Amino acid sequence: MATAKELRELTVEDLARRADELRQQLFRDRLKLRTGTLDNPAERTAHKRDLARVLTVLTEKRQKAQQASEK
Repeated sequence: MATAKELRELTVEDLARRADELRQQLFRDRLKLRTGTLDNPAERTAHKRDLARVLTVLTEKRQKAQQASEK
């Protein structure tokens, strides 16, 4: 996954799309975990961290946009 610096270069729409994809992946990981077919549990942790990173950058961008529109 991309670093926070690379994520900051993406648009808000791209970040939102990536967050949706990661949420879907986490859902699939949860299903695999429950059925016992999850091959690498570390991937689930990585997906959670990636989602948190994307959501953090997305929030930063939205706050900057809101502050710019208020000025």
